[in-house]
Formats: sequence, C-alpha cells, structure tokens
Amino acid sequence: MAPRMRPPQVHEILIALVFIAMAVLDPDQNVPEMVLVLLLGALQLAEVRLPVLETKMRAVAWISLKLALALWLTWISGDVNSHYYLITLLPVISAATYLGPLGTFVFSVLAAISIFAFLLSYNWDTTDFLIEDKKRFALNLLFIVITGQLVNLLAEAIRAQSTKYKAVADQLSETNRQLREAEAAVRRSERLAALGQLSAGLAHELRNPLGTIKASSEMLSRTVAAENEVAREVSGYISTEVDRCNSLVSRFLDFARPLEVRLADADLTQVIDRSIEMVAREAKEREVTIYRNYAPDVPPFPMDAELMERVFFNVIQNGVQASAPGSSITVKTRIAGPMAETSVIDRGSGIDPKLIETIFNPFVTTKPSGVGLGLAIVTKIVDRHGGRMTVESQPGEGSVFHIGLPIHAEPQLQ
Repeated sequence: MAPRMRPPQVHEILIALVFIAMAVLDPDQNVPEMVLVLLLGALQLAEVRLPVLETKMRAVAWISLKLALALWLTWISGDVNSHYYLITLLPVISAATYLGPLGTFVFSVLAAISIFAFLLSYNWDTTDFLIEDKKRFALNLLFIVITGQLVNLLAEAIRAQSTKYKAVADQLSETNRQLREAEAAVRRSERLAALGQLSAGLAHELRNPLGTIKASSEMLSRTVAAENEVAREVSGYISTEVDRCNSLVSRFLDFARPLEVRLADADLTQVIDRSIEMVAREAKEREVTIYRNYAPDVPPFPMDAELMERVFFNVIQNGVQASAPGSSITVKTRIAGPMAETSVIDRGSGIDPKLIETIFNPFVTTKPSGVGLGLAIVTKIVDRHGGRMTVESQPGEGSVFHIGLPIHAEPQLQ
C-alpha cells in the first residue's frame, strides 16, 4: 500500500502563492520567464516533500539543476540588468541547508561568478553602467555569498540540535524498552512465586496419597493369585501411573524449590556442547542435524554450569522435537553488550502468536503430552543468573530462543 501524501502545509501554500505572484507580476510578461519562475517554485516545494536530497550526490545534482535554471532565467531576462538575478539565492540556500560549509561556499561562489560572467558579454558602448551601479552589483554578489554562509551556520546549528534530540529520543526509547522488559520480568516473577507456592503445597499433599496407592498396588500384586491375570495387569497399571504422577510431583517441587546458584567460571561452548551430547541421540532418531556457530570472543564467565546445561538441554530438545525430519537446528553464540547471548534457531512449526507472551509461564505448552513446566523452570534458572530469555517465532517458519547471561554475573535473590 502506497504511503498517503500529507496535505500541504500553510507555509507551502504561501510559497506557492509567492512564486505565482512573481510569474504574474513579471514586468515583461515573457512566457519563458514565467515558466522558469514556476518551475523553480515547483522544485523548491519538492525539496521538502520528496526524498530527493537523501545523499550528497543527489543533493549536488538537484542544487546544480536549480542553479542552472536560475542562471537561465537571469540570462533571458536581461543579463546584468535582470530583475531576477537574486533568484540565484534559492540554490545557494538549498546548498546551505543540505551541504556543509565547503559545499555552500562552492555553490555561492559559483553563482556569483556565473552572474559576473554576464558582464563579459555586456555591450558597454550602448549603455551607461555607472561606477555606483558596479559597486551595487558587486555588493549584491557578495550578499549572495555571505547569505549562503549565514544560512549554513543556522542549518548546522539545527542539525546539531536535531542530532542531540535524536540521541535523547533513542535513549528514552531504549529506556522505555528496558522498563517494559523489567515490568514483564517482575510480573512473571510474581506469577512464578505464587504458582511455586501453590505447586509446592499441592505436591506435598499429593505425595502421601500417592505413596499409599503405590504401596497398596504392590501389596495387591503380591497377594492376588497367579492365575488372576486381570488383577495383576490392573495392579501394574496402577503402579505405572503412580510412578508417572510421582515424576510430575517431582517436577512441581523442582519448580517450587528455591534455586541455589553456585557461580564458577565456565566455558559457555563446553556447557552447550554437553547439552547437545545429551540430546544428540534423540536428534539422530528424528533425523535433525544440530549445527554449532560459536563466537570465539566469548570468554569464560561465572555461571552454574550444571543448571545451565539443563537450560540448554531443554531448549535444544524442544527445537529438535519441533523440527521435521531432515531439517536442522543452529546453536549460535555472540557477545551482546554486557551479555553472552546464545540463540537456538529451529526451522520447525513455530509458536502460535497467542502463546508468545505466555510461553514461559507454568502449565503453558504446545506439546500434546507436555505439562508446561520445562520452559518455566528454564526461565527461572536464567532469571536467577541475572539473565534474560526471549523468543521470536513465526508459525510455519520456526522459532529462535535467545538466552542472555551477564558476563559479570551476580545471582539474583529468590
């Protein structure tokens, strides 16, 4: 969809009216002169509405065209006697606005020399050109040069202020982004704390009845007659499901249990390599290739290597399980400011945009048999390292999980 053209501003309308008045009030009512005046007006207005002066080369070409038209208008309207020769100020002012001091000076002198050159073809025998007229003419040429430099000084000051304001705006934008991330992290931490307490209480309450059921199942298995296959099979089912529930309760407790982070200098690539080795068998079975793209400038830094292996294992395993046979995963590291960032890039099915904001919350999962605690625990570990974890995803195109860890790490309070 093409961008909508903004409506004309008041000053643009006034400038257009002034150029029309100049063309209409031409004392000679010369059609070529009127056309050139209107064309110069159109070019002047186009400067602020079209991106024609984005580069130095385009600016030089555009200003040269305006200077040529201004000199042509001066030439056909009477040379040195032209009432239009001060219109050469238009390209000079454009040069002062879009070029530096040197470019402004070049175009100013070029305009003055071009007008002065008209004197060389002037017929001195047919017209009186008094010494006062010559002085006035020379002063006007100097006025063109000094006007260009003064406008350039003002334009440079405006550009400096604009650069300063842009830097402040960029800084405010970055600060706002960090504040939004911090607010999201706080909200997530509060949710995790509340859910952690709930999970801990629920897990402890479930452990006792599950133990009773398990013991009863084993007693039943030992006491039923050997020929009662149905009872033995049901007893086995009970025992298996109790074990599965116990495993789930253990995951609840892992999520709720306060993490003790033991920091020690470790090589990030070695930690990732150990995680890849743990998931290599499943990747081979699924025919998924794992590529490693490690930055050589990431130094060893403090982390809990055992916990971070768990983080990378979980994220890489998720990528393998989301990938189609024959596809690949890339694990990439780099320095990102004060962080060492690891990106796990898969080409799988992606994540529904509705789940992006909640993917790290407990009990949110895209797997049919998942319980949604894996990424919640992973995020908790990263948070305790003082790091951050984000995801980018497009449905049908894959996902990128970014794990940033501070190079100078201090464990965060629970």
